Amino acid sequence: MKVSLVYTGTTPELIELVEREVRKNIGPDAEIISSADPTIIGEVRQAGYVTPGAAARLIGMYAAAVQQGADAILNICSSVGEVADAFQPAAKYIGVPVVRIDEEMCREAARMGSRVGVLATLATTLEPTKNTISRTAREMGRHVELVDGLVDAFNLDQEQFRALLIGAAEKIADQVDVIVLAQGSMAYVEQDIEKAVGKPTLSSPRFGAIELKKALQAKGLIS
Repeated sequence: MKVSLVYTGTTPELIELVEREVRKNIGPDAEIISSADPTIIGEVRQAGYVTPGAAARLIGMYAAAVQQGADAILNICSSVGEVADAFQPAAKYIGVPVVRIDEEMCREAARMGSRVGVLATLATTLEPTKNTISRTAREMGRHVELVDGLVDAFNLDQEQFRALLIGAAEKIADQVDVIVLAQGSMAYVEQDIEKAVGKPTLSSPRFGAIELKKALQAKGLIS
């Protein structure tokens, strides 16, 4: 069994975190192949939206994963999650599911409350995450109010980043029922935020890994 983890921009810490969650769910024997193209997120950030070229390169990464024999693909970057949505008909035809790391997190947030705070460091991640929360809520017959928590984390080390996110969460805590961390790289601050503000806080890697497992179970590859 082989799974592909598709990143745009990434860090060693994010790769370690995602692979740990994936291993926890699908076992130690599966082969994990990772690929990254930081030009995709760079182009998206510069343009302020997912350009045709960035979308095409990401779809090319999915196709390359299929050619490498992947049984399932986990799309890590939330900024380009809607490209994964658009690719779903092809994925079903090919027989290699493409799982969004953040979709079930967004659905869980909509289940947990009607006021959802979204923390992000990039507007290009904030808006797709909000769109996904609204869509998944609508699919469940629910309506949610979204509260933005956009912060500038450029050039910060981990401890500065932690303090910045906790501060941003404190500013919106009394307006929300649950807080969503829009980027997987924020996951290491999840418990700190929850402890500091007393509101449920969700990050995507653990949700994505569970959904990847479900996709492999649906194919009969794991029990």
